[in-house]
Amino acid sequence: MNITSQIKKPIQVEMELFEKKFYESMTSKVALLNRITYYIVNRKGKQMRPMFVFLTAKMVSNGNVNERTYRGASVIELIHTATLVHDDVVDDSNRRRGFFSINALWKNKIAVLVGDYLLSKGLLLSIDNGDFDLLRIISVAVREMSEGELLQIEKARRLDIIEEVYYEIIRKKTATLIASCCALGAKSVIDDEVQVENMRKFGELIGMAFQIKDDLFDYSEEAIGKPTGIDIKEQKMTLPLIHVLNNCTSKEKSWLINSIKNHNKDKKRVAEVIAFVKNNNGLLCAEQKMAQFQQEALQLLQDYPNSEFKDALILMVNYVIERKK
Repeated sequence: MNITSQIKKPIQVEMELFEKKFYESMTSKVALLNRITYYIVNRKGKQMRPMFVFLTAKMVSNGNVNERTYRGASVIELIHTATLVHDDVVDDSNRRRGFFSINALWKNKIAVLVGDYLLSKGLLLSIDNGDFDLLRIISVAVREMSEGELLQIEKARRLDIIEEVYYEIIRKKTATLIASCCALGAKSVIDDEVQVENMRKFGELIGMAFQIKDDLFDYSEEAIGKPTGIDIKEQKMTLPLIHVLNNCTSKEKSWLINSIKNHNKDKKRVAEVIAFVKNNNGLLCAEQKMAQFQQEALQLLQDYPNSEFKDALILMVNYVIERKK
């Protein structure tokens, strides 16, 4: 049994029912929209976000979920899918998870409208059922994701980034959505703000570790579906590079910045930058920080009684930093 199946095992029934409810939540009277949403549903990823919702809900409530939990998981997945569809337009990307992206098959205009449709469906699913507490959690995530992306673009232009700003970018860009999954899972079944905040923080820490792991893949030779050096080519400032930039001589720093700004399409130069980052403890620093976030996340689970849901969440935390793609 692969690790994703192991994590999913305690919530197998919920995940199967969720898939049906998720597809129903996207339905429309417009045939074109239904064709596109059918295409999206049949090319789903690992579904980590709904898994976080159900595992968190079950861990904090001795195995209980309810209709609010299902709606919360659907809203998260609708909004996450909307952001991916819009991201592919912004990045002019033709592939998503090995398949053609929506914009590649149906062009940008339709992709943007589909993203807007999914976002509105998510909001209405909460509003129509009076889940205003869950909607607040999700709305904060949507706002922060936009801020994180724009902050990253601003910093990529100027290349003036310190580690604290990088953590703020990844907290907003990536971690906030996983944080909202865990907070939402807890909030759907219990009315205890301390535990909801505890789970929100847990998700945030996993999200931080998850993004650092993604950044490390940029320096990997393994086949992971993402070309080596792509972040450097796109002038994205990631932790290994930031650490080295802030700890090298001014001459080396000038060479690095010049390489990223003016030679980021030169394969030989990009390879030299990667080698420089590796040789100056850039990867080591990032790995240590990732492990720190992982340990802090695991500590937040300690006080919960042992259960298969808690075990699955621990497995998920470890999977995040041990995954190969």
